[in-house]
Amino acid sequence: MHLDANKTRSWGEAWQSFKHPRVISALFLGFSAGLPILLIFSSLSIWLREAGVERSMVTFFSWAALGYSFKFVWAPLVDRLPLPWLTTALGRRRAWLLLAQFAVMAALLFMASNDPRNGLTWVAIGAVMLGFSSATQDIVIDAWRIEAAERDLQAMMSSSYIAGYRIGMLVAGAGSLALASWFSGGDEIVYHYSAWASVYQCMAAFMLIGVATTLIISEPEADKSLSSQNYGTSDYLRFLGLFVVAASAFVAGFILSPTLTNELNSGLIDLGMAKHLAGFFSETIRLFISIGFGVVAAWLMLRFQVAPRAMVRDTYVAPFSDFFNRYGKLALYILLLVGTYRIADIVMGAVANVFYKDMGYSKDQIAAITKTFGLIMTIAGGFLGGLLAVRYGVMRILWLGGLLAAISNLLFAMLAGMSPESWMLAVVIAADNLSAGIASAAFVAFLSSLTNRAFTAMQYAIFSSLMTLFPKLLAGYSGTVVDAINYPMFFIGSAFLGLPVLLLISYVQRLMEKREEL
Repeated sequence: MHLDANKTRSWGEAWQSFKHPRVISALFLGFSAGLPILLIFSSLSIWLREAGVERSMVTFFSWAALGYSFKFVWAPLVDRLPLPWLTTALGRRRAWLLLAQFAVMAALLFMASNDPRNGLTWVAIGAVMLGFSSATQDIVIDAWRIEAAERDLQAMMSSSYIAGYRIGMLVAGAGSLALASWFSGGDEIVYHYSAWASVYQCMAAFMLIGVATTLIISEPEADKSLSSQNYGTSDYLRFLGLFVVAASAFVAGFILSPTLTNELNSGLIDLGMAKHLAGFFSETIRLFISIGFGVVAAWLMLRFQVAPRAMVRDTYVAPFSDFFNRYGKLALYILLLVGTYRIADIVMGAVANVFYKDMGYSKDQIAAITKTFGLIMTIAGGFLGGLLAVRYGVMRILWLGGLLAAISNLLFAMLAGMSPESWMLAVVIAADNLSAGIASAAFVAFLSSLTNRAFTAMQYAIFSSLMTLFPKLLAGYSGTVVDAINYPMFFIGSAFLGLPVLLLISYVQRLMEKREEL
């Protein structure tokens, strides 16, 4: 698939994009994708704390969402592996989407059937199931969104998807808390397992919106190159076995390595390294050890021809070679842009909630302005970004979104020097979330334009994982930087981090324009 990211259109053509059935479908699928994530993070954390689970144990549950960061590992399964009966009946994308949605519902109902007070392990297993199935749903929806619409609609498809995603997060976040309070009769002192069980059952019921959408939408046209690759049932089973063995080896490495990493952590602290930094370093080593176990297991299966080499080459190697063959040296600059575009807002966002509290804003102010009002502004910014991208071209709005993100960080620096005023916070949040919505819509459309329909799921999964990796690593040190300097200087510094990205966007745009002229 190729998108002319610099092409412009009339306002009338841009407005017409809103009415397209596929754009509306993306809204509902976005809701289905946004619903599960907070049921692994914030909502689940509150449930566990009310159940008396220790804070240190609660934070471990965030690991259940690691699937979102490593979804590119099994994305090729979604691209290639047919599902018995379902693929024939519904098509490649809709079959996997329906399976993932039912898996999300099953995980939510499984979690609802176990009380953390006497079945914490089962709740943890359910959370892992939820993270894996939700990440799988994301893979399929991203692939469907790119394949289902013409290139002219990609900006509006991404805007609609982001809006639905945010609404799903609102239902799973504020909605789940409101339901928990209602089911418990407003009693927030005594723990009510039945109330939280009912909440997760209701969330499973909300997933039926996504299921209904999956059954209504049509299957996108498959890439013709896929039909020429004929693999037998044994090939698919061996390929699936490769993934299962590699995943099992990864888990085994994670389980077997804590003694080594604990000793490393203690040794680093004894050498004078900060406790948090030593913990981060040792856990990173543990992660790489686990990845090493998985890689070695996969290599052994290929070495002894247990797994089909040709199929592995077509699913894991071909997506990378295709991308570099299509873009040549430009591919390196594109990957650099993908990995750094969101650096300004992610680094700033890591300390945002702490900043509001330190500045003296109340919980009610934070909830009403940064969450509810902020959500509305993000959705508005997303649709505005999609509209502008259709009208003026994706690359121009990508640059505009990066500029606005940097400027909004400067507004936070100004806010840090003022006494807490609701109106001023609302102005800053409006500017920040509008710019974030505009940038996200253009960025998702840009990422979508980079994929080849023969490898949609795999390539987009790689891009979406890469886009947050480096910014989140830097964001982990945000608190330390604030302690070393102060909030105003931190926000000014985070704004300047976005300036090289603007130069990179301009450079990539020029290279793309020259490439299109050839």
